[in-house]
Amino acid sequence: MKSITIHGIDDELDWMLQKKARGEDLSLNKTIKKLLKQSLGLSETKKTRPKHDFSEFCGVWSEKEYKEFEKNTEIFEKIDEEDWK
Repeated sequence: MKSITIHGIDDELDWMLQKKARGEDLSLNKTIKKLLKQSLGLSETKKTRPKHDFSEFCGVWSEKEYKEFEKNTEIFEKIDEEDWK
């Protein structure tokens, strides 16, 4: 594992890092590594599994949109007996 040194940390940043570390009951080193991983979109674990779905493209309907869809598609729920003769 590599080690790095960061020079010139200002007081405000140092204070915020220390506060976050105390708040999460982690060491300063673990807190900084966690923040770096989060900011770079990396997982906390070494084993990451890519998504193989379309969840990033899916949205959520509002109640109004849902009701409008239900109204516009209710015709498909009805069976026309004449079509089956």
